[in-house]
Order: sequence, then C-alpha cells, then structure tokens
Amino acid sequence: MHTAVLPSLRLPVPGKLHIAGAPISRTRQGPVPGSAARMPGAAQAGEAMAAVAAQAPARHTVAIQHVHRILQGARRLGHDVDALLRRAGVSPALLASPSARVTQGQYAALIRTLRRVMRDELWGLLERPVPPGTFAQTARAMIHCATLEDAIHAAMRLYRLHLDAFTPRLQVSADGKIASIRLHRRAPTSACRSFAESTFVFQGYALVSWLVAQHIPLLRVDLANERPQGCSDTERVFKTAVHYGQPVTALHFDAACLRLPVMQDGGSLRAFLQEAPRNLLIRYRDSCCLAERIRQHLRSHLNDELPSLEQMAQMLRLTPQTLRRRLRDEGRGYQSIKDSLRRDVAIGMLEHPGMTLQEVALRLGFSEPSTFHRAFKKWTGVAPGEYRLRGLRGELEAA
Repeated sequence: MHTAVLPSLRLPVPGKLHIAGAPISRTRQGPVPGSAARMPGAAQAGEAMAAVAAQAPARHTVAIQHVHRILQGARRLGHDVDALLRRAGVSPALLASPSARVTQGQYAALIRTLRRVMRDELWGLLERPVPPGTFAQTARAMIHCATLEDAIHAAMRLYRLHLDAFTPRLQVSADGKIASIRLHRRAPTSACRSFAESTFVFQGYALVSWLVAQHIPLLRVDLANERPQGCSDTERVFKTAVHYGQPVTALHFDAACLRLPVMQDGGSLRAFLQEAPRNLLIRYRDSCCLAERIRQHLRSHLNDELPSLEQMAQMLRLTPQTLRRRLRDEGRGYQSIKDSLRRDVAIGMLEHPGMTLQEVALRLGFSEPSTFHRAFKKWTGVAPGEYRLRGLRGELEAA
C-alpha cells in the first residue's frame, strides 16, 4: 500500500549516522578536591568499594511515569497494584515520588509479572488480551523471512489475529523513499489504548532492529497520546523527534532499510527470547548516538573531575558550538547527560546495601555527602537514604 510523501520528513544525510566518530581520549583529569584520592578514610573504603562501583553499569533508569502507565490495565481490571509491584521488587512507595525512577531490571521484572498474572502480553491495556507466546511466535515467523520487509508483513499478519483495537500496516511513500509502520485505530481512543499503541511500536522497533542486527534510524515518531507530564524518556529511546497527539501512531524510516537481510536464526532467537523483555529496553539503543558515546566516556571518569563541554569537544575534535548543536539535535544537553549519568549510577549503587551513602557520594565524584544528598533529592524528589529504604522495603515485601 502506498501513501503520499510526508512533507515534514527528510531522509538522513549520508555520513550523519557516524557523527563525531573520532576515538575518545582516555586521558584522565585531575581528581576533584576532597574526592576518594584525598578524603580521609578513602583508603579504608578500598578495593571492595571500587569493585562494587565498577559493576554498576551506565544503564539508563526508567521514569516512574512509565510505571504508572504500564499499570493502567491492571488498575482498570481491579488488580492489586501494590502486590504486583512488590512481586517485581519495586516499592509501591516510589509511585508517590513524581521524580522517582526504577532500574531497567525492575521494569523488566514488572513486565514479566504483569504478563504472567494477567495472561496478557499487553497487560490489560486493551479489551481483548494478547495471549502469552504471541511475541515469540511472531519472532519465529520473522526469522524465516529473507528481508526486513517480508518479516514485517509476516509479523503484522499474525498480530492482526489478536488485535481488535488497531490494525498495523506497512506503507511506503509514493516516491519509494519513506517507509511507515502505522497503527490504524478501530476503537475509540483512551489512555490505555494510546499506551498500548506506543508500547506496540516500541517493542516492534526493538524487534526489527534485532532481526537485522543493527540500529534502524527513525526519521520521525508519531504518537496518538498527548505529551506526558514530567520526564518520559521517549525521545531518548527512539532517538528522533516525537510528535504527540497525532491521529495515527506511526514510525517512519528510510525505505531502503526494508531491503536489509534477516540476520537471525533459531539459535539466536532462543537466546533473544530468554533475555526478553529486558533486552528490548537496551538493545541497539544505548551506543549509537553522540550523547551515549559521551555518557560512556564520562562513566569511566565519575570519581574524577568531569570534563567541561569545551574539554569534551576537544576530545571529540569538534568545536564547542558544533557539540552543542549536535546534542541539541538529539534533544540532549551536556549538563543533562552528566546529571542523568550520576543519577542512574547512584540508583544502581544504592541497590548494594554494603555501600554507605558516603561511599556512593565519593564514587560519584562529590566532595561532600551533603552535596550528593541535595543533588539526588533534586533528581528523584527524595533523599538517597529514603530512596534506599523504599527500595529495600519493596524487596522485603516481595520476599
């Protein structure tokens, strides 16, 4: 099926996918005054503390708004939401903090819990459940296709058997340059249905990227739901402009990608399904843009003085103006990258009860624990001690 060219979309300029490709210098900056190298008692923290900190990856955390939205179906059907959260190792108390976040592991555990309890792969968001196993059945059908286009058509044929609220279709623009996966609505819109649609295209995007073993750059994302309040991470996940309140939920990408060969087989599919849904949250999304390359570099220098934007630009062989512009094009800012990295690593470290709050502050490069406390409360809405207490309470209630 063909449709008119979308006038607001532009194909990627050749070479733009590899911006700032120069290797990043590993030269370390001098330690911040009062950091682990100089603070009394740092030697006693020792190698054990460093080892624990090194195990805390620079993975993004998930905004609590996503937790609220994924629970909409459970609330609608009268399930005990607090009990579901505790089974997933998430403290229900975090729902009361608008700035709170959960780890990717906790969010994946919540998805598994909802799917298992509700016997529905879209967690009660739609009137008709999507039977467990549908995602796996679809993936098995796709790996036997020759090209991405064939695989997408195979997936849509299967999902149309289980979806009443919307119909997924693959469309190509009249000039053959832009491909679009569109969800044509067959039921009145609602908050639950809108989130089901965005979830469907998100999981589909992760699946097709895995299928061809590479990140598929998106030109634009259209979502039917209104722009959520607070931090939603949607732009970061899709790495392109997201337009809310659209009549049709859709992903738009270069139609040349449809000719990509399917790279997966039965063996890789088994490993993929064993890791799902956690791998859907991170695969092909955390290392292919400038902001994430900067984040990975900063992660190895957390307990030092982090480089300024000018220093980072020099390492990347860019001018500061170019670095600002390219980050702005990705919807990011240099300071926000530093803040979100420290926030996410702090949340990961607070899961280790053996690390004191002072040790966490030191490993994040804060000269004083009080400075860390203020920063963490600004990031999440609660002090680090209270955040750890809520998380531990959730684990105890789940036991």
